[in-house]
Amino acid sequence: MSGKPTLHEIEQAEKQPLWRRLGWLVMIWTGSVVALFIVASLMRMFMNAAGLTTH
Repeated sequence: MSGKPTLHEIEQAEKQPLWRRLGWLVMIWTGSVVALFIVASLMRMFMNAAGLTTH
């Protein structure tokens, strides 16, 4: 078992409906945006706690 998908598995994935494949794309993109927001918010919170403000 090399971990690589077989030709049959690839063909099965390509047969999935377009809405389902686009749904995965949207979910992954949304998840990455949310993760970036959380990291940026935490950094901002720590910077404010350390006294680093813009005003």
